Amino acid sequence: MRKLVAGNWKMFKGPAEARTLCSELADRVGADPAVGLAVCPPYVSLATALAALEGSAVDVFAQSVHWEASGAFTGEVSAEMLLEIGAAGCLVGHSERRQHFGETDETTGARAACALAVGLRVIACVGELEREREAGDTAAVLERQVHAIERAVPNSAQLVVAYEPVWAIGTGKTATADQAQEAHEVIKRILDVPVLYGGSVKPENAAELMAMPDVDGALVGGASLDVDSFVAIRDAAAAA
Repeated sequence: MRKLVAGNWKMFKGPAEARTLCSELADRVGADPAVGLAVCPPYVSLATALAALEGSAVDVFAQSVHWEASGAFTGEVSAEMLLEIGAAGCLVGHSERRQHFGETDETTGARAACALAVGLRVIACVGELEREREAGDTAAVLERQVHAIERAVPNSAQLVVAYEPVWAIGTGKTATADQAQEAHEVIKRILDVPVLYGGSVKPENAAELMAMPDVDGALVGGASLDVDSFVAIRDAAAAA
């Protein structure tokens, strides 16, 4: 199975910067990389990224999606809208969405189900807080979160799960390769899908993480905002 490296830009890169980054990325990776690649720009930069990456092997994902096809949901975007502009997929349930915007296990599952139903690919995010890891509750938290996704989406070839220990996102901390492997094993006992590792993934630690048998790629944050760093992580995945 080909590994996947996806870059979550969060609230960075408006259309002008997105055009520059995506044009350079398209030049660097060509049309048929050994590793699947995706970028997840803010909504305002989706169309620009799609245009700049046209003809390349880099997919464009949104950072979230609503569970209804339309309605009075100010600030939200539907799966059909993403499909219409040419997006390949979306993230759902990222820890920052859970922490700052009230995302729950149930709404994460609902968003995933809606996106998959119209043909989008989905990267569904799960992961424990630092206090939950320190209490020895990592497996229980992951089981709860993944079972909620499983109930909403029992089986889909278009679904990927990303394990993101919340304590390692944007903190400079990283789960050890063994910790990542243990968490991925928990997830794969419930859902037979590819599982990405996310949480301060950098060129310096990518090779060790990618070498783990159940790590199927990476969901990259800050390092995806720099083409050299993102390509270096792609290279580590290709060599694993």
